[in-house]
Amino acid sequence: MGVSLRCGSRTFELGRATYVMGIVNVTPDSFSDGGRYFTAAAAYDCAMRLLEEGADVVDLGAESTRPGATPVSAEEELRRLVPVLERLVSSGIDCLSVDTSKATVAAAALDLGAAWINDVSGLADPELAAVAARADALVVMHARPMSVGQLEDAVRYRDVLGEVSDHLGRLCAQAEAAGVAPDRLVIDPGIGFGKTVQDNVELLNRADELRRLGRPILVGPSRKRFVAMLAGIDGDDRTGRDHATVGACCLAALRGADLVRVHEVPAVRRALAVVDAAIRPTWSRKGQEGR
Repeated sequence: MGVSLRCGSRTFELGRATYVMGIVNVTPDSFSDGGRYFTAAAAYDCAMRLLEEGADVVDLGAESTRPGATPVSAEEELRRLVPVLERLVSSGIDCLSVDTSKATVAAAALDLGAAWINDVSGLADPELAAVAARADALVVMHARPMSVGQLEDAVRYRDVLGEVSDHLGRLCAQAEAAGVAPDRLVIDPGIGFGKTVQDNVELLNRADELRRLGRPILVGPSRKRFVAMLAGIDGDDRTGRDHATVGACCLAALRGADLVRVHEVPAVRRALAVVDAAIRPTWSRKGQEGR
């Protein structure tokens, strides 16, 4: 792509590597880790481990985005988030993203030292984009609203890639109108959010077609229901889902994703080293800036 994206003190040279965003859920009700990192100490330890394992950026989320999750107030979200963010920043960690859909939470996070804002709501809060204009990057994601209890398999698109692409284009235009610099916008097709298994596979396999929007592409397939179904995994088998996630991340990288968002970093990092060696032959992780 020939452009770069800053995240705190790091610079990601897009097109030279597939970068990894590690997930820390500071929530009691996340599907993926069920409150394992709900305390500030546990969340901090998780973030540091992810960085040691090769994550390029850590994404902190203090409100669950799983289907049917109970929304929390901005005050509660900040109560969970602030101690973790403060401790990481005081330790010199600045490659930090905050997963929030609330402008007030985004503003506080940026004040404390977060670099990116990751919004899975599609700019549902009309003030969020203006707040995120001072971030190093704003991630905007496609998600079709679903009613309580509605199954993803009941969702229908006439042209899933076209509809997702058009929606992301509108979100980028909305963000730019609010003051976000065009080169600070990242797009996420919303794998697993209001899509069938077939929709998710199509979006992964055609991710390169989102290049027409001229933005870095982030893909987040980690532990999603569709990877479990494709791999024949029953129930809450996190290890099995992590193994299946590696395959989804490799496909995403082969199809042009710049970043992948995952819970478990090591296997993804190692697999992407092989993929990047094949599709980005000038890249060398040893010489990667910021490492």
